[in-house]
Order: sequence, then structure tokens, then C-alpha cells
Amino acid sequence: MFEKLSKYLVPIAGKLNNNRFLSVLRDAFMLAFPLTIFGSIFVVLTNLPFLDKLMNEGAIANFRDMFGIASSATMGIMSVFVVFGIGYYLSRSYNVEAIFGGAIALVSFFMLTPFVVQPENGELVTGVIPLDRLGAKGMFLGMITAFLATEIYRRIVQKNITIKMPPGVPPAVAKSFAALIPAFITLTVFLGINIFVTQLFNTNMHDVIYKAIQAPLVGLGSGIIPTLIAIFFIQILWFFGLHGQVIINSVMDPIWNTLMIENLEAYTAGNPVPNIISKPFIEIYTVGMGGTGMTLAVVLAILLFMKSKQMKQVGKLGLGPGLFNVNEPIIFGLPIVMNPIVIVPWILAPIVVTLVSYFAMASGLVPPPTGVAVPWTVPFFINGIMATNSLAGGLLQLVNIVIVFVIWFPFLKSLDRVNIQKEKEEENKAA
Repeated sequence: MFEKLSKYLVPIAGKLNNNRFLSVLRDAFMLAFPLTIFGSIFVVLTNLPFLDKLMNEGAIANFRDMFGIASSATMGIMSVFVVFGIGYYLSRSYNVEAIFGGAIALVSFFMLTPFVVQPENGELVTGVIPLDRLGAKGMFLGMITAFLATEIYRRIVQKNITIKMPPGVPPAVAKSFAALIPAFITLTVFLGINIFVTQLFNTNMHDVIYKAIQAPLVGLGSGIIPTLIAIFFIQILWFFGLHGQVIINSVMDPIWNTLMIENLEAYTAGNPVPNIISKPFIEIYTVGMGGTGMTLAVVLAILLFMKSKQMKQVGKLGLGPGLFNVNEPIIFGLPIVMNPIVIVPWILAPIVVTLVSYFAMASGLVPPPTGVAVPWTVPFFINGIMATNSLAGGLLQLVNIVIVFVIWFPFLKSLDRVNIQKEKEEENKAA
């Protein structure tokens, strides 16, 4: 069965992992990662649950006004970083001038962005970009625009439709002139698109893409069934030695990150958090408990109850990294990869924990993640509190650790017996 499954899964996973556009998308989101972490830290600080015990209402409002810009200037405009990152990394993958690719992609995105704001019960204000267009609402248009703009730019460059400068001209000047014609043509295309949509249909591309593509996809991705399917494939791919997160997250990250930004926008505005499923939910309540498959519970079970020398050694090696959500020593040392004894708990435990976490939040027992981006190496319990701004988020992780422990225990005992038998046979041969 494993051979047949591997025959079909591995080639598909390999193609996804090596796909140029998915790799560029993954790198573009990672470009925004340190910036979103910076913004998230200040969201946590300005929304600490005990602030009302230390300050009066006026002082809290002033405190949030002073530091709120940290979130608005980072997570609030995440689409800007992603658009520039796509343009940059895609251009670099084609060996054309990457910095111009990023800049052209970003300006193309702005070409399609309405510079109009209408406050509630107020007149239209022109010359101002609505912040939500640069955040969650503009994410999918930004990605589509960046890929198209960069493809147009690089094709023109690769066909040598550029201005060539004499050899003595400084490189920076020569590169700017070389990018002039590709930039002009690319930006003209997107200016034409904007004129066509705004003048003929009296709308804008942001609203078109949001209603036609982004809202349906995000609505689908926020459901528990698609989430469970994604987690199932992450676990299956890891079982065959392929990096499940890198492959599946390349497809799902645009949706999960959009849901995360929606949560953050609602949370910072003082409104209820709209989504349970989001990027922090996936990371904190799966990867964030000892690594992929929540194997910190597996390490604890090995150290406390297993007797084989090999498993004890693996447990000792896996404890330190596992506390910081790194579990390659367990995946490859136990091993989990291609080990039929543990495939059931390896797939079942994350699915059960995801269901428990989802319904705990849906029922109101635990608040959903606020949209704050927590570094994946933050130890469990602490990251649960940070993600939800609530002690209940950490307590839910403790419950989940127990669930994983119970599911894995009988399979670990079976593996332990197999290893003990092998160790005895090796000792008898040595004697």
C-alpha cells in the first residue's frame, strides 16, 4: 500500500515543491515575516489583559495611540510586502534585474488601487489609499497583479526591448535606462486595465477580485473540512520524508494569512475576531506543540514509559529541540518516516487535536487567535497565550498534549516491544 501511495504522491509533491510560482509565493511571505513579528509584539503589548489594572481609560487610549502605528505600518500593509516580494523573487528566478521587478509589481498594484476614502457619513476624500486595500482585502489582487506584472516585465527584458547605454555609463544609470521601456509598457497595461474597469463598469479591480475570487476562497479555506484535508496531506507527505509544511503551506498560506490579517484588523478595532482558522491557528495548535504532528507528547511518553535503549536515546535527543518546536530528531530518529507502526497516530492525532481546538473556540470556551504572528519557535503554552491573548489558549494546548499522548501511547508501546526484541537479539549475537 505504501509503495503504491508513494508512487503517486511523491511525484506530485515534488512538482509542487519545485514549482517556480509557489516557491516565489513562499519566499514573498517570508519577506514579510520579520516585519509582522515586530507589529505583533506591539499588538500584544497594547492589548495586555491587565492594562486596566495599571492605567485609567485615558492612559490606555493614549498608550495604544502611541504604539498602534507599529501594527498599522507592518501587518496592516502586509500586501505591499508580499507584492514587492513576488516581483523581486520572480524576477530573480528569471535572472533579470530583481529590484526593478519588485518596484514595477508594486506600482502596478497601486495602479489598480482606488485612491479614495469615504468616511462614515462623510464626503469622498480623494488622494488617500484605504488601509484595508493594502492589508487583507487587497491580498489576492496584489498577488495576481505582482505575478502578471513581473511576467510582462521579464519577457520584455529577455527579448532585449531595452535601451542600451554606452560602456562608460555607471551601472546604476545603465540599469535604470534598461528598465525604462519594460516598466513603461508594463505600467501602461495596468493603467489601461484600471481605466477600462473604472470607466466602463464604475468599479475597481480590488472589489472585482475580492468578490469573485478572494471572498469565496477565503470562505472555503476558513472551514474545518478543508483545514483537516490540508493537515492530512501535511502528515502524509512527512510520512514519506517530504516536507509537508513547505508543500501544502505554499498553496494554503495566501488564504490562512488573509484570515490572520482579517482577525488582526477586527481585534485592533475592538471588534469580535471573525475567523477561527487562520495562520496562527494552524501553527500554534499543530506545529507549535513540539513540531509537525505535535510530537512533544511523543517525546514525553518515550522518556517516561518506554524501555528500549534506542527509543530512550531518541527521546533524549528530541526533548531539547522539541521544546522549541523542532522535531526532526523524532521524525527521522524514531523513525516516523516510512514506519507503518506509527502511521495511524501520526495522522490521527493532529486531526483530532484540530477538531478539539476548533470546537473549543467555536463554543466560546477559548478565544480564537487574534491575528498576532507568533514565531514558530516560541515554546508551547506560551505561544498559545500569546496567540489568543488569553490563558485559555495555553490551557487548551495542555489538553491537546494529553490527547496526543493518549492516541500515541499504545503504538509507542508496540514499537517499544519491537525494539526491545531487536536489542535482545543483537545482545545474544554479540555474546
